[in-house]
Amino acid sequence: MGADLSQETIDQNGAQQQNSGHNNHEGHGSFLTLALGSIGVVFGDIGTSPFYAMRESIHHASHGLGLEDSVIGIVSLILWALMLIVTLKYVVFLMRADNKGEGGTLALMALAQKAFGGNSKWVFFGGVIGAAFFYGDGIITPAISVLGAIEGLKVAPGLGESFSPYIVPISVVILVGLFLVQSKGTHTIAAWFGPITAIWFLTLAALGIMHIMDDPQMRIIKALNPYFAIKFLIQNGFIAFLVLGSVFLAVTGAEALYADMGHFGKRPIQFAWGAFVLPCLVLNYLGQGAFVIAHPEAKVDPFWMMVPDFAFWPVMILAALAAIIASQAVITGAFSLTQQAVQLGLLPRMIIKRTSETQAGQIFVPQVNSLLLIGVLLLVAAFQTSSALTSAYGIAITGAMLMDTLLAAPVVIKIWNWKAWQAALLLMPILVMDIIFVGSQLPKIPHGAWMPLVLGAAIVLIMWTWVTGSKILSEKTRRDSIPLKTLLDNLSLHPVHKVSGTAIFLTSDPDLAPMALMHNLKHNKVLHETIAVLSVVTAENPRVLEENRLEISDISPNVKRVMVRYGFMESPNIPKALTLCRKQGLKFDIMSTSFFLGHRTIVASAHSGMPLWQDKLFIFLSRNATNATDFFHIPSGRVVELGTQVVV
Repeated sequence: MGADLSQETIDQNGAQQQNSGHNNHEGHGSFLTLALGSIGVVFGDIGTSPFYAMRESIHHASHGLGLEDSVIGIVSLILWALMLIVTLKYVVFLMRADNKGEGGTLALMALAQKAFGGNSKWVFFGGVIGAAFFYGDGIITPAISVLGAIEGLKVAPGLGESFSPYIVPISVVILVGLFLVQSKGTHTIAAWFGPITAIWFLTLAALGIMHIMDDPQMRIIKALNPYFAIKFLIQNGFIAFLVLGSVFLAVTGAEALYADMGHFGKRPIQFAWGAFVLPCLVLNYLGQGAFVIAHPEAKVDPFWMMVPDFAFWPVMILAALAAIIASQAVITGAFSLTQQAVQLGLLPRMIIKRTSETQAGQIFVPQVNSLLLIGVLLLVAAFQTSSALTSAYGIAITGAMLMDTLLAAPVVIKIWNWKAWQAALLLMPILVMDIIFVGSQLPKIPHGAWMPLVLGAAIVLIMWTWVTGSKILSEKTRRDSIPLKTLLDNLSLHPVHKVSGTAIFLTSDPDLAPMALMHNLKHNKVLHETIAVLSVVTAENPRVLEENRLEISDISPNVKRVMVRYGFMESPNIPKALTLCRKQGLKFDIMSTSFFLGHRTIVASAHSGMPLWQDKLFIFLSRNATNATDFFHIPSGRVVELGTQVVV
């Protein structure tokens, strides 16, 4: 921890969310623009599921079962999974559980903590586990999406299997290029995401329509009836349970509906799903089903085999672009999640760069980008095919979805004020559905599903260690410190020499004398004419209005307490925030101001707080955290660091 400063989640009573314009859109054109934009960002992942969802489901159901009945049952399961999980759970229910317009696991966690009126360990672990699974999704999605698209080259006219050895290298080149351009920002090409993905969904619909008539009897239309999904489950026992694990692949990306709600607003996303995305997906899966019934050999790879030769290369190019866009959306989501986690104190400080001056969501986190790239390349090298990767894919998403349901329970009961039986009537069917889908992924653990579980456990351990270590450090600092008011009273009785200028001392607890202030008095025996004790706090809201950003109060003559508030989706910038000081009577000139930061050297102890191995992990995380000067954007030439040694 490079400075004596931490971010604390506060209950910001009466604080208002910054109106970013996402949820109060005026004009029909603006609404349609947002809906089109959401198609590119929110639905990119679910738009690449047709590559492999049907193929893998049929693969598990093809042992001793009638092909026609199996296909109708599987398509019915896919369609009703889309209806129940995406439409009912996310579009209708969870998008109502927003935190001042923002969604996602950590936003829901903050809302659930508020429902409990304080810090709940169960809510904390639920949010952390959900976030950990999302990181797993962030690694797997780029690998499986790009591989799934490029694997179409196996059936390319004139190429066929001869091109198979080049699929992995081509995928690696695309993925490396994708991660390398992240630092440049995507705002210049993001405007094309919506139109390209919209064309992709129209292509999916067109392919489906082309092949629905392959079966003259139109038997595949029966899949619209949920009876055939239930019949398939009842008649096929454990095989049907295995098939559910692959059917779930059709709804991967549903979490993005909720996580990206703040960028586009509820109504544009709901409209885009109901009026455009869902119908296109339904048509495509019906077409795949009819094609397999008419051409049983197509069960090997129904999506790519249903593409006619004359359209192969345009579809191939579109598929690659759709896979890249889907990957970009997940990578951006991982950056956003990291920003929230850092602000909420779940992870060490990291460098967060803004790649656009006009779009708040355009950020770049170098450390996360590098780790994601390494993880994705290791996955591609280890699994080689999208079919192998599907074993690892589902469990990360099902785990995240289960956590969303559990975190929503206190929100429904305590914030929405539903009666317990009403909440149970809504949540129990959703919870049972989530548990069934999680269970259907468990047989995949020996075949690759262990990977996101191990990754998730590692991330949970890191977050738990960081939060616990930070708490121990804060408590030890509090014990070793003296009240600020006591110090100032002593200084009024025994004045010290004062120098011109302003000194700002950063601290996590404004009631205690900052460590840097104590060391400055001890070693330099001087004070500045004007002193400000500054604390940064993180609100439970995603954003804070500029007029609520700063709060200044007098402690004693020429000594002020400054509170700077940020939402959990904002990046702190202290010099920028301090420009608001003039409105509240505090003159601030960066060139005559010195920032004093406390630097703590942490020493591990087997008899203090955490086990020794966890102490060492905390120290490692602390040493690799971004220093406070860079994180808070303080000019390095205006910073004075004073250090001490602390045992944890």
